[in-house]
Amino acid sequence: MPRIEWITDVEKLPLSEEEKKKIKKVTEFFPMRLTSHYMKLIDWNNPNDPLRKIAVPFEEELQEWGYLDPSNEKKYTVAPGLQHKYKDTALFLIAPTCLGFCRFCFRKRLFIKEKDVSGKDILLDLEQAFRYIEEHPEINNVLLTGGDPLVLPTEKLEEVIARLRQIPHVKIIRIGTKSLAYYPQRVLEDPDFLKMIEKYSLPDRRIYIMNDFNHPREISRETIEAVDKLIKAGAILTNQTPLLRGVNDNPSTLRELFEKLSFIGIPPYYVFINRPVKGNKAFAIPVEEALTIFEQAKIGISGLAERAKLVMSHATGKIEVVGMDDEHIYFKYHRAADEENAGKFLVFKRNPNAYWFDDYTEKVAEYSFKTSEVGTI
Repeated sequence: MPRIEWITDVEKLPLSEEEKKKIKKVTEFFPMRLTSHYMKLIDWNNPNDPLRKIAVPFEEELQEWGYLDPSNEKKYTVAPGLQHKYKDTALFLIAPTCLGFCRFCFRKRLFIKEKDVSGKDILLDLEQAFRYIEEHPEINNVLLTGGDPLVLPTEKLEEVIARLRQIPHVKIIRIGTKSLAYYPQRVLEDPDFLKMIEKYSLPDRRIYIMNDFNHPREISRETIEAVDKLIKAGAILTNQTPLLRGVNDNPSTLRELFEKLSFIGIPPYYVFINRPVKGNKAFAIPVEEALTIFEQAKIGISGLAERAKLVMSHATGKIEVVGMDDEHIYFKYHRAADEENAGKFLVFKRNPNAYWFDDYTEKVAEYSFKTSEVGTI
C-alpha cells in the first residue's frame, strides 16, 4: 500500500492569511484532510472552485442546521460496525476514517473530533458482525464502508473480504470509496490490491467498487488509469453522488459528470438529495429544484449515462423522487426498512421550500399505495 501524504495543517494551503484564519475556525469543529493528489486538482485562485468546496473547510459549515445522524443509522446497528436496514443488505463500517474529509459528509460524526489517526489501529473489531452475517442467510450482499475501506492496508482489507467469501450466501461484496477521486495512486501503486480484487471478484460473486465522484474535474488521468486496471481485474464499477450546491447543481455540470463516467466504464447509480446533516446547509438544495436539475441533466445523453435514480436516504428507506406536475410531487420507496412500505407510491402537495422527505410528511399524503396495487386504484 502506498504511503499517503495528508495535508491537515491549514498553514500548508496556498491561501491568504485571511482565508486561513476563517478556515481555522471551522477546523476547531470539523477537521480537514486533503491528499497531495487532490490538492493539485483544485483551482486555488478561484474561491468558488467546486473541488475546493468539496474538500476545503469554509465558514458556512458553522451554520446551525441539521443533525449528526439524520438517517437514524443507530437504529439499524445490530453489531459493532454493522448495520442491517434492508433485508438482503448488510452495511459494514470497517474503517472510521477516510482518505479525505468531504465537507458534505453525512457521517461526520465519525471524524468530528478526529485530529490525528496516524499510528492507531483503524480496523474495528468485526468478529461479532461476521457472526451476525453468518446467522442471517437472507443477507446476500455486503457493503464495506466507513470511513473509506481503502484507507486500510490491503492485507487488512483482504482479511475482511476473505472472511466474507467463506459465507456461502454472501454473493456481492461492495466497497464504497472516494479513493479514485482523492488518491487513485492507492490503486495504481499497490499491485497487491489489484491481485486481491482478481482473486475474490468471481464470475458468480462479483466485487463492486461504489465510487463517489461529485464533479467531472475529479476524473483525472490517474483516475482513468486506475479504473482501467480495476475493470481488467474483474471489478464492477458504479458511481453515486449527492447533488451539491456550488459543486454540481447545474444541469450541464451534472450531465458532463454522467457522460464522463459512462465513457470510462462507471455508470451512474444514485444521485442523492443532500441529507440534513449538521454543517451541510451550504450544500443543500430543495427537493423540487433538485428534481428539475436532475431531469434536465439527463436530456440528450445515452441510456447508460442516465441510469441514476434521484433518491433520499431517509430513516425509513431509500425514497426515489419520481416526478412532479404543477400541483403534486411523486415519491416511491425504492428500498424500505419496513417491508410494508416496499414499493409504496406517495403523492404530496408541492412544497418548493422542502429540503427533505419530512418537510412533506408534516402534512399527510393525499394518497399512497403500493405499486403492486396500481391496477386496483
